[in-house]
Amino acid sequence: MRWLLCALALLAGLAQADARQPRIAVIDWGLTETLLGLGVTPIAVAQTEGYRRWVQAPELPASVIDLGLRVEPNLELLSQLKPDMILITPQFAASRPQLERIAPVHMLAIYTPEAEAYTGAQRVTRELAELLGREAQGEAMIARIDATMARVKVRLASRALPPFYVLTFLDERHVRLFGKQSIYQGVLDRVGLRNAWSGPTNYWGFSQQGIERLAEEPGAALQYGATEGY
Repeated sequence: MRWLLCALALLAGLAQADARQPRIAVIDWGLTETLLGLGVTPIAVAQTEGYRRWVQAPELPASVIDLGLRVEPNLELLSQLKPDMILITPQFAASRPQLERIAPVHMLAIYTPEAEAYTGAQRVTRELAELLGREAQGEAMIARIDATMARVKVRLASRALPPFYVLTFLDERHVRLFGKQSIYQGVLDRVGLRNAWSGPTNYWGFSQQGIERLAEEPGAALQYGATEGY
């Protein structure tokens, strides 16, 4: 009987080990947001104060450790934390060789030349969910967001709404305008609204312009916020 109890205890321990949430460090805020949406809390994130200021939701638990700057994370601290994996985006690929000395690095890209950012965000959600064995949670999250978009589109369909500038203020004379390839463009398209900015954008879907450019669509509405700091 004792051997059976020992075997059961061993199996229970193995099951707990398999179910243990991986220790994940994240350098990018978008991946942090997606990870939290999948129900996984990272052990550490770069620039946690910036995440709490600019992203806000999902809320980042107080237990998450700050790794310092995203462009120059604290490698000594990261090594001490002994993560199982580190998540980055191509924006921070320069740090990959150093990070790989600490733990396996997974690079996931929302922004690519091949697809719009909204589609890229869905793809990354599925990639991250598969990596963590949380495919069901990933599909559920995508379905919830799609359903919300559909409901908003129905609610707005009967309203005569102006085009929207989606922007952040850089200073008193300059703005960052979001257009094609941006996440915001994907949202506007899916709820049936027109983006007032149809000009060129960069890799991340925005363009820095003088504030006078807003006069090109005098009837447009503004959706704006402060700019994030790097």
